[in-house]
Amino acid sequence: MNHRDSLDHTAVLETLQLLIATPSVNPTLAPDEGTGEAAIAAVIRDWFSTHGVECQLEEAAPGRPNLIARVGSGAGSALVLCAHMDTVSTEGMTIPPFEPRVEGNRVYGRGSYDMKGGAAAILCAMAALAKKPLRGKVMAALVSDEEYASIGTQHFVANHKADACIVTEPCDGKLILAHKGFVWAEITTEGHAAHGSRWDIGICAIARMGRIIAALDEFDRKELRARRHPLVGPASQHCSMVRGGAGLSTYAPSCTLEVERRTLPGETPEQVLEELRRVIASAGEKANVRLMLTQPPLVCSPEARIAQCVRDAATQVTGRAPEEGGVAYWMDAALFAAAGMETVNYGADGAGAHEAVEWADLDSVVTCAAVLTQAVIRFCA
Repeated sequence: MNHRDSLDHTAVLETLQLLIATPSVNPTLAPDEGTGEAAIAAVIRDWFSTHGVECQLEEAAPGRPNLIARVGSGAGSALVLCAHMDTVSTEGMTIPPFEPRVEGNRVYGRGSYDMKGGAAAILCAMAALAKKPLRGKVMAALVSDEEYASIGTQHFVANHKADACIVTEPCDGKLILAHKGFVWAEITTEGHAAHGSRWDIGICAIARMGRIIAALDEFDRKELRARRHPLVGPASQHCSMVRGGAGLSTYAPSCTLEVERRTLPGETPEQVLEELRRVIASAGEKANVRLMLTQPPLVCSPEARIAQCVRDAATQVTGRAPEEGGVAYWMDAALFAAAGMETVNYGADGAGAHEAVEWADLDSVVTCAAVLTQAVIRFCA
């Protein structure tokens, strides 16, 4: 297969169909159906081997591999192309999740949009680049667990160095320079368990949490929504899950609330936790606040070399400069940036991420593969 073949519609479609047909549901999110990334990593390894691309498996955690591929001489700049292999559950889907169906320009199936379209674009670009005399080094990082805790990307950045990175999350051909981060926090109130008739000694932890929830909602509406970043919009926060109580006839001894806070570039987890404590105090309550998980925001200068290379490549391939901006959701891009790599996102189009019907726009996946190829050539020149 020559480099033109690897970038044509038929080659890209066959690659995307192969990835969709290989289940890779994240087992942390769906223990009953999640098979993890081992099977799809093996499929990608075999695909690269037949296309003359050097690759290897690296375990990010037991049974949770990354697939790392390399092309180029290694004598110049180093660039990473990244997509995640895992998907969310298929529960509630109204189409066969692993039987890729083509209707017109749409390719249906779980993960087609989020983000096996982006992964297919990387595979086809790497096959094209393997035929070219690149001075630099290009690594494809097909990573595990992005849909939960990003253990795959964390393992990759701890073990590999590069100058820049392009992530290929779906974004309708836009050049993404920023995205929000997030903080997951747990808030616990304590009450005093007593018989339901003993109003005189019972203290309801749920009632205490109710006052906190009301205060958090007001803080979100009145303060956080006024904080804005020009590329990603306002900060936000919501109460995600609440648990409490020991029975209908018992005053609740404890109540636990899980909160998600979407953070702007420049905001820190420490700031978020301190604000939560302040809001709790303003409600006249006491509670324990615990950090569960945090991921940073991303911001990349539009003048960064990787941004210029992707911009010029997209202009060459599509005939017009890409729209530039930011997104409200989180992606692995921030972890590459935190590891010292200038990072942008450029991906395909489609719809249905995490939904009952999911599809990728084939033309946009083909375009993405061509843009990645040209961006790499520019970056490694």
